[in-house]
Amino acid sequence: MIIKMGKITKDTALFELTLRKYEKPQSLEDRELVRKLCLSLGVLQPGDSRDVIVDILWVFLKNKSKLMSSREIEEKTIELRTKLNQPLKGIAPSNIRRQILRLRDIFLIEKINTEYKIRENNTFSEIFSENIERYYLKSILDRVKEYLKETDKRFEL
Repeated sequence: MIIKMGKITKDTALFELTLRKYEKPQSLEDRELVRKLCLSLGVLQPGDSRDVIVDILWVFLKNKSKLMSSREIEEKTIELRTKLNQPLKGIAPSNIRRQILRLRDIFLIEKINTEYKIRENNTFSEIFSENIERYYLKSILDRVKEYLKETDKRFEL
């Protein structure tokens, strides 16, 4: 909320989507591929040194349809980062849960009771197409078009 002259106005986005375009992925190593996917989907910021979300997503990919607790995800992430000589930054249980939530927010991961897995055992391409592209992206574009039309109308463009 933004407060202006004692009046409260709502200025919070209903949904926010960040997508980025990078070079073609064919020549990337596995971790770099997952990293660029995270960057492309907006769950990792360019230049961010806290990239534990990359390894969390990689843990899900390596364990495809397996249900895992947040503790198990944490352990596998630590094991993976140690194996890859990555610094053990961002591996606190609270941060692991926060990163899992971010992956849930973009529909890649689902929670069943107290465990997590890749959503409906679908491919990421299917998940993106069904949830992000068809639903959220379309609704965002439709709303932006409403703002464009209203602006054109009001300012007689």
